[in-house]
Amino acid sequence: MKVRRSHFFPRTRAGWIATIAFLLTLALAQPPIVHGFMNRVEPWILGMPFLFAYLLGVYCLVIAVLVWAHRKGL
Repeated sequence: MKVRRSHFFPRTRAGWIATIAFLLTLALAQPPIVHGFMNRVEPWILGMPFLFAYLLGVYCLVIAVLVWAHRKGL
């Protein structure tokens, strides 16, 4: 009988890198970092308060990691 490997864990090195990169970038948008360090209005960046510009950048980075993983076929 053949043992099937779980799909919950990445099987390749690139899969592990993508998973860790996704979790780390997503962690940048969570309360300990956002509320503790990035919760300020000044300076304004591109007409947005700093917090909104920071979150926009983090979410764009999260999407970039997902697109990279998709293109690698992970």
